[in-house]
Amino acid sequence: MNRKILLKDLKIKDYKDTWDYQTTLLQEIVDVKIYNRRNNGTKKTDNYFLFVEHPHVYTLGKSGDLNNLLLTEKQLEEKGATFYKINRGGDITYHGPGQIVGYPILDLENFFTDIHKYLRLLEESIILTIAEYGLKGERSEGETGVWLGVGTPFARKICALGIRSSRWVTMHGFALNVNTNLGYFDHIIPCGIRGKAVASMESELGRKLDIEEVKTKILTHFKASFEIEQFITS
Repeated sequence: MNRKILLKDLKIKDYKDTWDYQTTLLQEIVDVKIYNRRNNGTKKTDNYFLFVEHPHVYTLGKSGDLNNLLLTEKQLEEKGATFYKINRGGDITYHGPGQIVGYPILDLENFFTDIHKYLRLLEESIILTIAEYGLKGERSEGETGVWLGVGTPFARKICALGIRSSRWVTMHGFALNVNTNLGYFDHIIPCGIRGKAVASMESELGRKLDIEEVKTKILTHFKASFEIEQFITS
């Protein structure tokens, strides 16, 4: 099993270009797995972790409801935002500046073959990260992601999760609101959940965060949670 991960920070990158890039990496891994099974091969599969910050964009998961987007095409254009219906799970969410988006493209057969466990460990990595800033992240039953104030009238989501997997290879991932302009969430029903708010680390702490510092902490906790052997920067 290969427990090394190739780490790539794409900085600011268009959503569609990044989606295409993820798809290419996933297909390369799947092709190796298909070759191994057909030829009794033993070639190792690669794992990737992509960091990226997207320009303003709304994305709707494959089971999502388009009615949860509250903007017309013209209004999207006025907001400088784009929209894509994509192939991950979950409903609608927003990506934009000041948000850390992480896309682990892992062959789970290098780790464990359990999608539920995969999602919980992604959540755990974020919960442990924001705990370093004094924020108590929690899970909300039946609602994937990381929340604050669960069980109170002020429950709010600080990190959204949505993934896709093919032959145990993952794509898409998480979006942690760090210094995010939360006003963009006013134009959707986030994750299709009515009556619950969104939060950012900045809105909770009353100050801007060092994005690179937060990324480093995410990697530390991701490495421990998934028992990663090594991150290789490329």
